[in-house]
Amino acid sequence: MNDVLVIGGGIAAFCAALAARRAGASVQLVDSAPRYLLGGNARHSRNLRLVHDAPSPLFPGRYTVEEFLTDLRRVGGGQMDEDLARLMAERSRELPDWLQAQGVRFQPTGDGMLPWSCKTAFFLGGGRAMINALARTAEDLGVEILHDTKVLDVRLRAADHHHLPACREGASLTLSARTVVICSGGYQANPEALSRTWGIDAAAFLVRGSPHVRGEILLSLLAQGAAPAGVPGACHLVAVNAMAPAADGGIVTRVDGMPWGLVVDRDGRRFQDEGAEITPRRYSFWGRRVARLPGARAHLILDAAGLRRAPPSIYPTHRADTVETLARTLALNPAILRDTVDRYHAALRPDGPEDGHTEGLEPPKTRRALPLTTPPFHAWTMAPGITFTCHGLKVDARARIMTVDGRPCDGLHAAGMIMAPTVLGTGYVAGAALTVGAVFGRIAGEEAARRVLTLRPEGEKCLN
Repeated sequence: MNDVLVIGGGIAAFCAALAARRAGASVQLVDSAPRYLLGGNARHSRNLRLVHDAPSPLFPGRYTVEEFLTDLRRVGGGQMDEDLARLMAERSRELPDWLQAQGVRFQPTGDGMLPWSCKTAFFLGGGRAMINALARTAEDLGVEILHDTKVLDVRLRAADHHHLPACREGASLTLSARTVVICSGGYQANPEALSRTWGIDAAAFLVRGSPHVRGEILLSLLAQGAAPAGVPGACHLVAVNAMAPAADGGIVTRVDGMPWGLVVDRDGRRFQDEGAEITPRRYSFWGRRVARLPGARAHLILDAAGLRRAPPSIYPTHRADTVETLARTLALNPAILRDTVDRYHAALRPDGPEDGHTEGLEPPKTRRALPLTTPPFHAWTMAPGITFTCHGLKVDARARIMTVDGRPCDGLHAAGMIMAPTVLGTGYVAGAALTVGAVFGRIAGEEAARRVLTLRPEGEKCLN
């Protein structure tokens, strides 16, 4: 029997496994994904948000605990646990040194390769390199890693021993451990669960990360009486190209450039001010808007001049010499799309060579309202891309899963996106998800090992 069983394969799982192993516990990590998909959503990550009190090779400037908490409060929807958020922010200071000790490398700011940021540090080689480094170190330390292994259920109970049903390559098995750390994420790849909030259009969402994050353990624990955090069905959505794969497309599938064109629904009509949001929040802004449309699809229409202004995409545009022909390519009514463009042109009021607004148009376009007159005309079809869900388990400061009656489950911990809504609420700021995973992964691993090593006889303790 292992001391600690870690369920999951992302940054939270590996931080938990490494922390527990370095504390002297025997550790087994099981991941439902195959080895080539190791890392969960963290494979697609770039950076994590960290408190630092002075400039360093990884950051310019400084970023304080209070600034971190202010950023979280701004997006959390009133769901944030202040004490746990502060714990995460304070312990994020330790992450650069700790992660580098596990083999992770960061990109220095002085080489001119990074955008200026005093809030986040970037992984050298991205999230895949980070996960590979953690996995190599875990294996070198003796952590047993089982890929393609799915834990079928976890019982919500405080216990000194856990025996969990699982399957691997079609065979049933039982995984036994003295403590369990659950890092298996939310249910963003489970359209049936999402449909309880989003209806039948949830099946049209594209999964930006791992297709294996289906949330069966999370949903089972909530049904058994685990205390919930966040809001059922709430999720982080981004507008992505509808040509993207159904899962695992990552950050490069995002659609941008809406202020330089018109966005229409499946009927060819505008539904939103394209100039309303131009900050980094624009990706999630449009993801939510598209998700609420019938059919969960929209089209960004650009002329040749608008396409030159828009950021490049890995996906080709639909292209035509006239608006009407473009409409037919998109299976839109040509007369309706032509009318949409004509009404827009009639309402244009210039504010300069690169800007303008509309008057008497509903919805208005408040900035960058420029004519769409230069052929050829182009379009990208947009879909909602789901990153993670904002509904999970409530934990305490020791990462123990809480029950609805306020009791912690000793020997049952959670870390990462399965409990992140406790800290992040229903919002998100760049890099914070990885910070939650790394900080609470370490806490869960340390606490799991401490409990085991306290309970079992001295002679059984394994060495670092």
